[in-house]
Amino acid sequence: MGRTYHIIKYLCLLVWTAFVVFPFLWALSTSFKDANAVTSGARYLPWVEFEPSVQGWTSLFASGSQGINIVTPFLNSASVTLLASIVSLGLGTLAAYGLSRYSYKVGFVKNSDITFFFISQRIMPPIVLAIPFFLMLKEIQALDTIFGLVIVYVALLLPIAVWVMTDFFASIPKELDEMAMIDGCTPIGAFFRVVLPNSTAGLVVAGMFCLIFGWNDFFFAFILTFTETQLLPVAIVSLNSSVTPWWSLSAFALISVTPLALIAIVVERFMSRGSLAGAFR
Repeated sequence: MGRTYHIIKYLCLLVWTAFVVFPFLWALSTSFKDANAVTSGARYLPWVEFEPSVQGWTSLFASGSQGINIVTPFLNSASVTLLASIVSLGLGTLAAYGLSRYSYKVGFVKNSDITFFFISQRIMPPIVLAIPFFLMLKEIQALDTIFGLVIVYVALLLPIAVWVMTDFFASIPKELDEMAMIDGCTPIGAFFRVVLPNSTAGLVVAGMFCLIFGWNDFFFAFILTFTETQLLPVAIVSLNSSVTPWWSLSAFALISVTPLALIAIVVERFMSRGSLAGAFR
């Protein structure tokens, strides 16, 4: 029975791995094709089923009418996503700590209502916020700018940081704060010197969510920008035309997912909640 269970388990994992990896292998093989190889049918093995070409990759960095500008959208996306994630994580962590340690009540509004208010901002359809954001940025002359997008993305990412960190701080014993204050720390000092260093796992998880949602956002990047500030998702979609260069589109897509994949591999060890081990030693 045990051997059969292991065989079935690893077989399911193998099938799921193939299901996840196949789109990336498809995109990788397509990025080395030319127009003839793309239109002649499904082929996967270079040098065996088709003659590989690096046109899809070289066009991303070539200049002139035949080139595709990838560097500027990539840097714009990196700047907007990093700035918005850092601000959202900082503000969200402070808000989450207050909600997890102190009780607030204004009329019938309590901590749970405040937390739900933050979460509800992610439930709301993005189209509802499109016109208000557009008018707000137009009023402050921040349309089609990195600064304007950072403001919008902070509003979108802050609920994620508050939601994740509130749940994480609630799992950290309040005795840590009390012991720190007995030793002479102020409540703020206890947060920065004791609680925050033991919250690495939560910060990494919240930061990952912020980076993923910010990096992959297309809707607001498309609505709130025109020509001066173009983000990576919009640049990828702009390749679609009457004649779509699938080879360049595949290479572009692979480059766009690479940063998140590398970050996930690096921070994977922080994803468990074992960071409190030894906190009371």
